[in-house]
Amino acid sequence: MDLNADLGEGFGIWRLGDDLALLDVVTSANVACGFHAGDPTTMRRVCAAAADRGVAVGAQVGYRDLAGFGRRRIDYDPGELRDEVIYQIAALDGMCRIAGTRVRYVKPHGALYNTAAVDEPQAAAVVSAVTDYDPALPVLCQPGSVLAQIAAGAGLRVVGEGFADRGYLPAGTLVPRSAPGALVTAEAEAADRALRMAVEQVVVAVDGGTVACPVESICLHGDTPAAVALARRVRTTLTEAGLELAPFT
Repeated sequence: MDLNADLGEGFGIWRLGDDLALLDVVTSANVACGFHAGDPTTMRRVCAAAADRGVAVGAQVGYRDLAGFGRRRIDYDPGELRDEVIYQIAALDGMCRIAGTRVRYVKPHGALYNTAAVDEPQAAAVVSAVTDYDPALPVLCQPGSVLAQIAAGAGLRVVGEGFADRGYLPAGTLVPRSAPGALVTAEAEAADRALRMAVEQVVVAVDGGTVACPVESICLHGDTPAAVALARRVRTTLTEAGLELAPFT
């Protein structure tokens, strides 16, 4: 099982989360590419630290929305969105190459992640960007989503992702961040959710029912309160259950 986290989400003098501590825990790093968060220096620093630790680097691409942290939906012309995603992948790939590694997958961030999960034009734009830049790159996304379906139809490898620190609706989508139950901050609960995802391929929704969650990677958000301690608890729980943690690519 892969364990990933959103990293490099600071900007300039502002730091968000403890990137270096999380890189000692996770096996894959979704690195912000400068549009919703991050900047060139942050990108280079995180890529170098990930390479030193053998952590796979993925391009976490988002809307051009630093002020809103990429969590506000933007209606794009599909061609413009495609090109902005390509721009972000290429920028991070440059920093990876300097560090002796490369971008190994692509994951949308925030509002783009949620929109591409249900919106065909935006999902198709993301898929087009990946196929144009490097069709060997996997797409990390929600299982069964519109993005997953379009990516698979284009011949891309689709990697299903579950969230240990986010709430799920009965339909299998994430609880909106503005709604109760959106975040899971208790270490024991997050660890138990991660273990059930990894072993049983299910997650408990906010109504108490179980939802199918066929995943190869489990995400922890770097900006979640006490993210490092939570990530360590999740990793320990998975390894003590006999699961091997390694990048999916």
